[in-house]
Amino acid sequence: MIPWLNDTSHDFPAIDTALEDPNGLLAAGGDLSPQRLIAAYRQGIFPWFSIDEPILWWSPSPRCVLKPDNLHISRSLAKLIRKTSMSVSFDLAFSQVVNECAKIRAEEEGSWITDEMQQAYQELHQRGIAHSVEVWQEKELVGGLYGLAIGNVFFGESMFSRQSNSSKIAFCHLVQHLKSFGFKLIDCQVHSNHLQSLGAGNISRSEFQQYLTDIDALPTHSNNHQALWSNNG
Repeated sequence: MIPWLNDTSHDFPAIDTALEDPNGLLAAGGDLSPQRLIAAYRQGIFPWFSIDEPILWWSPSPRCVLKPDNLHISRSLAKLIRKTSMSVSFDLAFSQVVNECAKIRAEEEGSWITDEMQQAYQELHQRGIAHSVEVWQEKELVGGLYGLAIGNVFFGESMFSRQSNSSKIAFCHLVQHLKSFGFKLIDCQVHSNHLQSLGAGNISRSEFQQYLTDIDALPTHSNNHQALWSNNG
């Protein structure tokens, strides 16, 4: 059994009490209010559930992460980034990026990015916490990603690609900009070959916790963060 959260408290159980099977399942219930979501991410917890399920909260181990210095750009990808006609922007089409991620997930595996989830992250975007990266082919949105910037950690949520390598281009631009603004870690949640090819790897839950120890001393966003997200083109 896992704990059931109520609507009045934003407290979570200790993440080391998460189940091993299914890996990382920690709690159920509660809501997707900005306060609860921010409290969750600060502790290394994220929501993931289907339409016919209650809200489920997760903290898997191992955790897939990328340290900005470990970003791997292959020769072919570097050449594409230099020569592509695609352009990259930040926070110009947040809602559209989230919606495209939801549609891609639905096409592939059934979307967990429900309408409720989309609205919750839109509220975080309006507060300057959730951000998007967009890749354009002329005026058409062909790739992108979104996530949360809290302290010096970026918590990636989802990405999509409608054109070959467009999500990789978005990710590379994101990591390079985050590095220039002093971010220490990009949380990728769970392993994929796509992320591994870009330099992401697994660490233990306890090691991941160490990266979160300084988050409470840092603002969820700052002037530097706003400069990052307004750096378009």
